[in-house]
Amino acid sequence: MSQTLEGKLVSLQSYHLLAYRRALHPELFSVKARRVLAHDGYEIEIWVMPGAHMLRFQYGAVSGVELITHQESGLPERGVVASLPCAGEKDFDHLFSDDVNYMTSIQTETLPQNIFKETYNELVEFGAESDAVMHFWTDADGGKCGSIVDLQLHHSEVHVQAYHMLSQEGIVLRSQALFEIRQHDE
Repeated sequence: MSQTLEGKLVSLQSYHLLAYRRALHPELFSVKARRVLAHDGYEIEIWVMPGAHMLRFQYGAVSGVELITHQESGLPERGVVASLPCAGEKDFDHLFSDDVNYMTSIQTETLPQNIFKETYNELVEFGAESDAVMHFWTDADGGKCGSIVDLQLHHSEVHVQAYHMLSQEGIVLRSQALFEIRQHDE
């Protein structure tokens, strides 16, 4: 199963999640949309790239980063706490500090084109309604592709849902992440 993104052949098996304990630099990626939000003493930053995303959670001096990408080279090795393939279903959690916990769940699906198109349309509508961070493009065969990241801010945690849709093979990669402040200063 492969997909062309910006002229590069991408396989579902090349998708992986990397967790970092430090911020990353945007010049390493083809960032198409970005949002930074501060809430109740923490900050969340979202980057959306074609078929990929980065989340940076900052609480005091603690940084926790989730990167889901198909990019296989040029990624920093310093600060990596985990690297997992995304194919299938995965759950992962990590304590970035005594105060910051991170959990994520990833699911990939390969759908027939008619179901992929319905799913794509539903997720695009959902993204527009929720003011999600989004990027859309057309693949080499003229198929519609998209990356959508939506979030909910709470007093001591942030919930993030991400969707990457690749038309050519009917691939939908879904992830749900939670960054949680375990000891919130009042």
